[in-house]
Amino acid sequence: MDATTQAFLAALIGAVVAGGAVLAWHLSDRQQHQTPVAEEPVVPVGVAAVLSVLRSSAVVVDDDDVVLKASAPAYSMGLVRGTSLNSDELEDLVHQVRRDGQIRETELLMARPGVPARHVTARVAPLGTRLVLALVEDRTRERRVEAVRRDFVANVSHELKTPVGAIRLLAEAVHDAAGDPEAVKRFSNRMLTESDRLSRLVQQVIELSRLQGDEPLEQPMPVDLDDVIKVAVDTSAIDADSKRISIVVGGTPHLSLFGNEEQVTAAVANLVANAVSYSECDATVLVSTKADDDMVEISVVDQGIGIPAGEIDRIFERFYRVDPARHRSTGGTGLGLSIVKHVAATHGGDVRVWSVEGQGSTFTLTLPRYFPARGIQEDGR
Repeated sequence: MDATTQAFLAALIGAVVAGGAVLAWHLSDRQQHQTPVAEEPVVPVGVAAVLSVLRSSAVVVDDDDVVLKASAPAYSMGLVRGTSLNSDELEDLVHQVRRDGQIRETELLMARPGVPARHVTARVAPLGTRLVLALVEDRTRERRVEAVRRDFVANVSHELKTPVGAIRLLAEAVHDAAGDPEAVKRFSNRMLTESDRLSRLVQQVIELSRLQGDEPLEQPMPVDLDDVIKVAVDTSAIDADSKRISIVVGGTPHLSLFGNEEQVTAAVANLVANAVSYSECDATVLVSTKADDDMVEISVVDQGIGIPAGEIDRIFERFYRVDPARHRSTGGTGLGLSIVKHVAATHGGDVRVWSVEGQGSTFTLTLPRYFPARGIQEDGR
């Protein structure tokens, strides 16, 4: 073999050895820096995308109870702290699902220091072989609404029993006193009073059921405020006369508002009726109106018993009365102010109260003002 051939073979062998060494170095480096995929479960791409836009509280947990992915509501609800579940009950549920692979659903009460307790429903299911998905829905509002509904039904039933029972007793009294014209007249007048009370209660329950959703009005119309005030005052005229109470109307005339005339009239009538009911004899009730930019204010001022400071926040609750002992004498149902509050809400307005116990109260209903088109007078001519 000549010298040229030997040199060529030596160069070829050297190149092969060098290439093998480089390849071995690259493989060794890759093995040192590569993390085995099977060591940590990865959240599927589709699941991660869904969780990023999900409005429910959702959490994906691996087999070491490490939170791999959680939706934003899960953090705001306090389900997750760092990379761990912040609920022992939910963690136990995850363990059960991981153990047998069965989907589970339950209700939980989540309580944290300084935060109101939340009623939630949790649905936990396996996600692949190593991951578990927990979906949590906040049902606190539904529970609260259900409690309010139960209280409302119980209160209505109680309030209906009173006049219905009284009418039955009075009817029996009239039957037994058939030979005594004076007694029959006295009992029949009481029956009329109780039937009027029953009628008012039923009417206000119907009104409240229409308003309690606080949905904006679908077709608001111009409403003449002078007409509303006139009807509201006339509604309480008989009761005011019986107590020698003067109802004085003042303020800015010829104002119009935008809304539902029937609802606004009911709200103002309830304010006037309350003022008359809780005022002493020979007092004065003032009903005034004024414009405030794009709103109108209807204020009802009385010289009645007033409201204790600790009770003001509750007076708009259904069936709540500042002085329960007086509701029989005043004929109140406990629904009037609640109706006022809901009318204000459906019209995008507000109702506020100022009161001093023993001196009187001022209720102010604020509603959107209506501006007639330029060149058209208030009376439409």
